[in-house]
Amino acid sequence: MSGIRAELVFTTPETCPVASASSAVDEPIEEIEWGSGDDGVTEQFTAPADSTEMPTTADEAEFSEVFDYGPRTVYEFDRDPNRPCVCEFVEETVGPVSDTYAVDGDLHVTIHARDITDLRKNIRAFQDRFGDVRIEHLVSGRSDDEDSDITPVDVRRLTDRQQEVLETATEMGYFDYPRGANAGEVADELGIQPSTFTEHLNAAQSKILDELGFGE
Repeated sequence: MSGIRAELVFTTPETCPVASASSAVDEPIEEIEWGSGDDGVTEQFTAPADSTEMPTTADEAEFSEVFDYGPRTVYEFDRDPNRPCVCEFVEETVGPVSDTYAVDGDLHVTIHARDITDLRKNIRAFQDRFGDVRIEHLVSGRSDDEDSDITPVDVRRLTDRQQEVLETATEMGYFDYPRGANAGEVADELGIQPSTFTEHLNAAQSKILDELGFGE
């Protein structure tokens, strides 16, 4: 099994104080961690220490300094365990997250999935709960009998529609041999004309090939 590593971006995490705070500072907020206790949930994060714009509160959470590294400062706040939390929901859905950080008001969460079908199912669950979610980076692993190198692809170059077309085509077996679905069937699933499907697919594939160094 090769698997997939995906960095997801939650662009409307209204319930995340860390994401809200990140919109006020110039650098990413990193090392987001949390733990449950008898009195609720305590979260910590690391932010640039020299930022005069770091808020003391966000979304009803009060931040307090815990440790000063010099250029970076660790902050802490308490959260109601009944309050919706993106990171906790992701862990409950797919298991431990690999990385989390917040920048410009967005929350970035990296997860692993078995395949593109599994990833898409999880993304739909996240969208149903928290609204807009998009893929920032996608890395496909390789089987034991394949080359051990891993090639990351920056999918930010793809439009949302191109991502949807590519994911749906993959899920339906369009790229399999023999094919699990033809262009017309994938287009029907997407609710578009076959010619439109082909146009989006060609554009997406061209961008990916360019990322891999095979572009003109």
